[in-house]
Amino acid sequence: MALQITDQNFEELASQGKPMVLDFWATWCGPCKKIGPFIEALATEYDGQAIVGKVDIEENDDLVARFGVRNVPTVLFVKNGEVVDKNVGAAAKAVFEEKLKAIL
Repeated sequence: MALQITDQNFEELASQGKPMVLDFWATWCGPCKKIGPFIEALATEYDGQAIVGKVDIEENDDLVARFGVRNVPTVLFVKNGEVVDKNVGAAAKAVFEEKLKAIL
C-alpha cells in the first residue's frame, strides 16, 4: 500500500536512502483517481526496494512548494534526494514502472 507522505514525515522517509516515487494528488482530481491504482500496485510490487507514496496537495503546502508542483497529478522520481524524473498528468502503469526501474 502506498504511504501517505506528509510535510511531517517526509524527511524521516527520505533519510532511509531508498529511491522515492511521490504522487502529488488531490481528492477532486479525476486523472489522480485514474493513476491511483497504478501507484498502489507499484507500492506493493516494489515494497522494500523503493518508497512509494501519495502527497495530498491540499494538506502538504511545504512539499508542494519544495518540489514546485503546479499541476496534479504530478509523479516525481527521487534518488539521493534529487528529482531525477517526473510525469505530469495521467499515464499508463508501464510508464511509471519504467521510470521507477530506472532509479533502482
